[in-house]
Amino acid sequence: MPPRKNVLLAPVTVTPTKPLTPSHLKGLLWTDVMFRATAPLAAVTYRYSHTTYHVTEQTVGFWEYLDRTHGETDYAQLSEEDIGDLYVRYRSEPQRQSADVLRPYRDAVEHSDWVHPASERMLRLWAGHYERLGMHDPGLQKHQPPGLGLEEMVERLAGVGLVLDQRHCGGPVYLDLTRYGMPLRRIVTADGRPNYLACALRELLPLVPWYDEVVLLYDRELDSDYQLLNRVLTRLGPTVRRVPIGRVPIDGKITSARHGGWHGHTAGALLRAATDAGDGHGAGGDDDDVGVLRLGMRLYFIATLGPGQQQSFRHDLLRNCLAVAARLLKRSGAAAPTGAGDLLGVLGRHRRGHTYVDPYRLACSLLGKGRPTPDPGLLSAVFL
Repeated sequence: MPPRKNVLLAPVTVTPTKPLTPSHLKGLLWTDVMFRATAPLAAVTYRYSHTTYHVTEQTVGFWEYLDRTHGETDYAQLSEEDIGDLYVRYRSEPQRQSADVLRPYRDAVEHSDWVHPASERMLRLWAGHYERLGMHDPGLQKHQPPGLGLEEMVERLAGVGLVLDQRHCGGPVYLDLTRYGMPLRRIVTADGRPNYLACALRELLPLVPWYDEVVLLYDRELDSDYQLLNRVLTRLGPTVRRVPIGRVPIDGKITSARHGGWHGHTAGALLRAATDAGDGHGAGGDDDDVGVLRLGMRLYFIATLGPGQQQSFRHDLLRNCLAVAARLLKRSGAAAPTGAGDLLGVLGRHRRGHTYVDPYRLACSLLGKGRPTPDPGLLSAVFL
């Protein structure tokens, strides 16, 4: 029997500055099913560090804005929508603060486990959503600093000729993959502000040499950056797989959460609506209802919406998926579970030349007329 491969799942990290939207939920549920389905077949690490990305301007800039304009606020009393509204106001400001103004916040992140109370509150709320949805918590509220400092990361890239550092003449730092026909990409501004890609490099450069396969799950809007990241990480040895996941339009429009428009569609709102719909489906509060909620949400955000971004969010289709989940669980409850070997075989069929299990193919295998009764062991291990 061949040795188990080491797999690193590294999804794009949602910054704790706004509510989880349908687009965020889709990516998180996709990653969760991939992690849980691949774990029986390989040694899987799910790396998801908020600490690494707190130093980006969208986060520390928001924190500075809150302290400057709402310094006495008790964030523990605010909802995720309340904090999200503050973030929308911050992003509408015409001017950003200088790097010098934001430096104390970055220093606090780099040299301690400090998190602003607003983001601390958001992460606690998210942890509750994760628990209700049965998602693996990769350390939402833990201090998980990246393995490299910013200067160490730049030096590591310089050692393999993949960086153009112009700070000595007052310029920025670029990721330089022009030898591969790819454009220069600024990763650190001239005044020292790192972007999301710089943070990803700090986190992943020291990790990936230990893995056989690295899976990058990300928003399709970030594809150009993830092509660059793929090329850099491949230089370090592992097989790198890119898994772009389309956003979820709301009323036919795909917009960033920083512009708002998510009221009534946040994770909290959707969970409340699913609970209210529980009288006919079993999505309320007991164990059966929790199972329906968890399976139904996965059927909707993975199997129904698929990897693309053509379909707008629809409450009626989500309710339908909850009803389908209730029927599947009822049928499954009367079935005898298969053995561990059979489960490995079921999971293994949903791989295409890669080690990870494809969540879309696996979720779709539960649906359709004439499908066999879902294996209760599979549902318990992956979907509930």
